[in-house]
Amino acid sequence: MRLVLASSSPNRRQILENAGVEFVTMVSDADETASGLEPADLVLELSRRKLEAVLPRCQPDDAVITADTVVSIDGEILGKPHDAAEAKRFLHLLSGRIHTVYTGVHLAYHGRRTCFCQTTEVRFYPLTDREIDAYVESGEAFGKAGAYGIQGPASLFVEGIAGDYNNVFGLPAAHLVRELDALLQE
Repeated sequence: MRLVLASSSPNRRQILENAGVEFVTMVSDADETASGLEPADLVLELSRRKLEAVLPRCQPDDAVITADTVVSIDGEILGKPHDAAEAKRFLHLLSGRIHTVYTGVHLAYHGRRTCFCQTTEVRFYPLTDREIDAYVESGEAFGKAGAYGIQGPASLFVEGIAGDYNNVFGLPAAHLVRELDALLQE
């Protein structure tokens, strides 16, 4: 069996590497646009699309993992910011408040599938305009849901978390391994 991580995310690769998991990567190129869905439904739909996009390219014995992550606050879903203005707006929304990170994961092996959504609450310290401007100007805000990566300089924004740290980083590895083990045992 070969484990396939269908993701271009360096964060997801790093999580599995740090856990000592052997895998190969495959980029899905799935359509990641959707609207009108609740955060949990959105990440599950997008991770399902990624799975559908890569399965035809996989070998029969591959176990495939796909994931998608968003941040939500006040009913608004914050994906990856499109520009500096949007990144600053996201960080102003998160400043001094609690938000929720959602990661949807789909797994497939020998025609069987399972999926789950993991949530983690993150509380930010109040941020100054200077902190937000410097962070966005550094380029760190781009390519990340909610315009921040908890593992980098934005770790200084985090007052606390409730839930799985790796979920905020992009992949709830502990839950994933348990779901994958159950799927492989079926």
